[in-house]
Amino acid sequence: MAPALTGWTAFARGGDPAPALGATTKDLVAARFATETRTLLLIAAGQYDAGVAALGNDLRVAAAQLLFGKGQDEAARKLMVGSDPTIVALRRGAPAKPTLGFGVSRILVRVAGDLAGATPTPLSIALAQAALTADPSYDRARILLADALGKGGAVARALTVLDGIDANGPYASAAAAERVVVLTTAGRDAEALAIAAARAERVDADAYDWQRYADLLITADRPADAVPYYRRMLDAGDRDADSQHAWTDWLQYGGALDQAGRWPEAREALAKAVARAPNQPLALNYLGFARVEHGEDMVGATRLLAHAATLDPDNASITDSLGWAYHLGGNTRRALPLLERAAVAEPANSEIGEHLGDVYWTLGRRYEARYAWRAAALTATGDDGRRLATKIADGLLSGSRR
Repeated sequence: MAPALTGWTAFARGGDPAPALGATTKDLVAARFATETRTLLLIAAGQYDAGVAALGNDLRVAAAQLLFGKGQDEAARKLMVGSDPTIVALRRGAPAKPTLGFGVSRILVRVAGDLAGATPTPLSIALAQAALTADPSYDRARILLADALGKGGAVARALTVLDGIDANGPYASAAAAERVVVLTTAGRDAEALAIAAARAERVDADAYDWQRYADLLITADRPADAVPYYRRMLDAGDRDADSQHAWTDWLQYGGALDQAGRWPEAREALAKAVARAPNQPLALNYLGFARVEHGEDMVGATRLLAHAATLDPDNASITDSLGWAYHLGGNTRRALPLLERAAVAEPANSEIGEHLGDVYWTLGRRYEARYAWRAAALTATGDDGRRLATKIADGLLSGSRR
C-alpha cells in the first residue's frame, strides 16, 4: 500500500504524486493499487481517467463521489449502475472532497474488502478501524468492520458499530442486511428474522428487503410464509433491468411454492425461470429434479438435467440429480457412476449419500448400500435422519425410495 498512501500524501500537500505511483515494482498487487490510486488522483485533479471503468465497486463509488464533488453529476451517475439500494441512494448525489483522509480510507477499505471473504484476522479489523479513523463518515468501513467482528464472535461490538451508521443515509439498507448476517451467524435467528420482517413491511421496502426476509423464512422452514414476499419481488419488477434477476426471482418463487406443497404453481414458475435462462444450470437442475421427484415427465426432466450437467459437469448436485433421474427411470446401472462421482465430490452431502445407498441396494450391493447410508446419516437431520436409520436397519423397503 505504500506507493498509494505516499501518492495521496503528496497530493494532499500540493505536491506531485506521480513519482510514488510511477515507481516500477515486481509486486503485482502493489502495481494494481498504484494504478487504481493514480486513476482516483487524476479525477481529484480534474482529469477524468478512462481507467475508472476497471475499478472495483468500492473505488468506482469513490470516483463517483469525487466527480459529484466537482459538479460532474452525469459522469458520476454513469459509474453507479444497478438496483442495489446503496448504489441507488448514492446515485442521488454523494459529493466528497479529495482529502488525505478520503484517499487513505478508500485504500484501507480496498484491502479490507479483499480480506472480507476470508476468516477475520486482527489485520482486517485493524484496517477497517484505521479507515474510520481517517474518515469517520465512511459508513462502508463500518459495514466491513462489523462483518469482521461478527465473524470473529464479537457480536456486541459488531452491533454497536452498525448502530453508528446513519439510519437515513445511503448505507442504511446495507447496515440492516449486515445486522441480519451478524445475528444469524451468532445463532440469534429470531432477532434476525424480526429485523428482516420489520424492513420488509416498511412503506419504502424494496425487492432486497423482501428477498432478505423470504430467504430467512425458507431457512426457518416456513416456505408458505416466504411465497408472498418472493411474489412481491416479481410484481414490483424493480430488478428487471438486471438479467440475473430476470430468472433467479422466478427460481426462488418457484422453489418456495414447491416446498410449500403447491407443485402446479411451482412448476409454472420454474418453467418461467428456465424460459428466461435456458442455459443456466441451476434453473435447469431445479425444474428437472423437481419433475423427477414428482414423477412427472421423466424423459423431459432427464433431458433438462443432462443439459445442466453438460453446462456444469463439475457440479456434484447436478450430477446427483441426473444420476437419480436415470435410477428412477429404470436405468440404475447408468446412474451408479454418476452418483459415485457426486458422492466423492461432496462426501458430506446426505442427500447424495442416500441416493447412492439406494442405488447400491437396488443393484444387490447391500453392504455398500448400508455403508453409504451410514455416511449420509452423519450429516442428516430431522426426518432425513430418521428415514436413513430405517434404511440402515431394514434395507430399502417398498415405498421407501425417495
